[in-house]
Amino acid sequence: MSPPSVDGSPKAERDAERIASEVLGLESSNDPFVAAVRATRMPMIITDPRQNDNPVVFANDSFCRLTGYARSEILGRNCRFLQGPETDPETIRRIHDAVASVEPIEVDIRNHRKDGQPFWNRLLLAPVFDADGKLAYFFASQVDVTLEREQLEDLQSDNAALTAELTARLHVDRERERELDLAMRAGGLGAWSVDVRSRTLVASDAYKTLMSWPANKVFTYEDRQGLIHPDDRDAVRAQSDATIGRGADYHINHRVITPTGSTRWMEARGILIHDAAGNPLRIAGVTTDITERVRAERLRSALMELADALRDTADPDELTHTACEISGRTLEVDRVGFGVVDRPTETITIQRDWNAPGIQSLAGTLNFRDYGSYIEDLKRGETVVFDDARIDLRTRDTAGALEAISALAVVNMPLRDQGETVALFYANNATPRIWLDDELQFMRDVGERTLAARERRRAERHLAKLATSLERTVEQRTAELMASEAALRQAQKMEAVGQLTGGIAHDFNNLLTAISGSLEMMAKRIAEGRFEDTERFVSVAQTATERATSLTHRLLAFSRRQTLEPKATDVLALAQGMEELIQRTVGPAIKLETVASNQIWPVLVDTSQLENALLNLCINARDAMPDGGDLTLSIANVTVTDETVLGPECALGDYVRLCVADKGVGMSEETIARAFDPFFTTKPLGQGTGLGLSMIYGFVRQSSGQIDISSCVGEGTTVCIHLPRFRGVAPEVATEADEQPLQQARRAMVVIVDDEAPIRMLAAEALSEAGFDFVAAEDGRSGLALLNATPSAELLITDVGLPGGMNGRQLADAARARRPDLKVLFITGYAESAVLTGGDLDDGMYIMTKPFELKALARRVASILDGKS
Repeated sequence: MSPPSVDGSPKAERDAERIASEVLGLESSNDPFVAAVRATRMPMIITDPRQNDNPVVFANDSFCRLTGYARSEILGRNCRFLQGPETDPETIRRIHDAVASVEPIEVDIRNHRKDGQPFWNRLLLAPVFDADGKLAYFFASQVDVTLEREQLEDLQSDNAALTAELTARLHVDRERERELDLAMRAGGLGAWSVDVRSRTLVASDAYKTLMSWPANKVFTYEDRQGLIHPDDRDAVRAQSDATIGRGADYHINHRVITPTGSTRWMEARGILIHDAAGNPLRIAGVTTDITERVRAERLRSALMELADALRDTADPDELTHTACEISGRTLEVDRVGFGVVDRPTETITIQRDWNAPGIQSLAGTLNFRDYGSYIEDLKRGETVVFDDARIDLRTRDTAGALEAISALAVVNMPLRDQGETVALFYANNATPRIWLDDELQFMRDVGERTLAARERRRAERHLAKLATSLERTVEQRTAELMASEAALRQAQKMEAVGQLTGGIAHDFNNLLTAISGSLEMMAKRIAEGRFEDTERFVSVAQTATERATSLTHRLLAFSRRQTLEPKATDVLALAQGMEELIQRTVGPAIKLETVASNQIWPVLVDTSQLENALLNLCINARDAMPDGGDLTLSIANVTVTDETVLGPECALGDYVRLCVADKGVGMSEETIARAFDPFFTTKPLGQGTGLGLSMIYGFVRQSSGQIDISSCVGEGTTVCIHLPRFRGVAPEVATEADEQPLQQARRAMVVIVDDEAPIRMLAAEALSEAGFDFVAAEDGRSGLALLNATPSAELLITDVGLPGGMNGRQLADAARARRPDLKVLFITGYAESAVLTGGDLDDGMYIMTKPFELKALARRVASILDGKS
């Protein structure tokens, strides 16, 4: 077909410009993209398939230069005018097929210029569609590849990429707004902006859809404000004012009541946009429907609240009402309750229900037939749900009765147990309401959990009644057994007390006899003027006193009431320092060996008590080997990880184990069981008090340790002491050579407080003879007044147990609050106050145990004042 004639007039040029502008959808006069298409070196044309023979409607300058034709000679003609006898028919067919099937094609074709010269033209032809998906035009680019065809094959992909990019750009320009709207819809977002001066709202179609507003209807600012829930309008207004006034980001969750009557939750986010002068111009933002999220969170929180209520509420009826209240508030309905269904009479009995303000209770018995025919569904165990009783076939004729009891929208949910309906869980609303699936599932969860909890509470009450009846019977029988057991324990206790007091009385009577007899003989000799014999009786009395002191300390150690002065101690150094003393004590027939590793942990213990315990154990070992033998003292670090090793009374952890082992006569199981009992001894009469091991036991337990005995008759005995590890550094153990004799005491003022007048008198005499000044008081309050009146006092000597409401520790603390440098020496018969044990004494506080020698008191006072104690 020959090309049509072409009008080369200026008008045709203008029509071509108009067509190009219409096809491209851009202003050709000032758009940089059109200018680029015109100015590019790549020849380009556009054809219009909607016209007859698909004529060229646009050709750029490069195309004119490539072909040698003027634009007026090209426009309106089909591209066939460039073909010639050398053009490949197969290529022509492929181009024809691509145009016919509306498909893009890239092909090299042999064309001819206006002067008849042939050239290879690489043609890239692509269809372009409009917004409705209909073919709008073909876009073709041309490249002269005559010389580069073999060498530049990669240029084809570049041309295709450029053409695709141009096509995509044109398509995106046309589709941008539509795609943005689709994306906003897909993301559940609605875009909007509000002019802060005119209160003009600009809303996207997606935003209108979100608010259930017709897309073809104008949506004004006042329309939007009218949709906001009345209870949320003030909060929305306050957020807007904050954004406009302070530039704060706009972010608020609020409810809307859509034109269809449903309530939805919206999350709105926006920013404030200013004009060129910096003044607030508009708030632009997006809104998301978060109704599902809010409802899910509310249902989840309600179930958590229900779980707490079911756990904490004991009364079944109160538990049921609480579940109804939680459900009613969560679902925002007018009434929720539980009832018992009577199938034969077709009635429901309600004890108590929850009702919103202004809604009447349904407590009592109701006949289902008065409100519709849905009783048939309930009998089959099916849940009855209707959104509006006036249109539901089962309730349409009785809607008036339902409306009268505020129940136009109803959920009746049967709750079954072992195949039988045992209760009905229901929710009512006075106005029509749509019941959602997650709300029905929530009601199912609440109903089943509440029913299970209520039945469990009833079963617990029934069991409690049975248990109470059983307990009465058990109590009666137990009381008889306890009475018999109490009588037995009393007898055993009196036997133990008798043994203990008998032993104490025996020893103390002997000691008191020696002391009183010596004093009596001293008085008689002094009255007769025979002073030369008094020294012998004084020695007897002092010896008896020392034995009484030792006996008292042993008893206190057994009862764990002795006063201890714990300090960090190197057990290995202490044992090595005692080797010579122990060897002299046990005699040459006993071979002593000490076994220990080099790095023994320190312990926190009263050093003197540990020395006494170790010495006593070695003496016991010696007595168990009358013909001599081996005595082994072993020390080791151990870590206890099993509470059965030391018993539940001791904590797990690191301990230092000190063991004394002999090869003596050994002990039977019965003897081991009683070894720590006071006054129990296997030694002949007169050779032991039976307090040695009991004293060691009390000292070790008071030090948070443990002692145990392992023995076999005829093979020997091993006694092991476990003492807790001290996390610190133990000082070096002082030896006798390290101790320096006390120098002459310097004169100093001492305050003495003791409720026993003889002790005050003797202490005063001892201090006076040692060169100290003193004042004395008989109780804590007078002692504190005396301290305040004697600012020169450097040392307070006080008993721990004082009358008058202030003990010795309280007196010391009150005095040191005003005078932190005041030194304190506690003198005590035993630890009346636990504050004096366990390493709880402050710096500058010391302890001395009664009874003591007066010269020892004077030496201790001098040592304290000189800073050596």
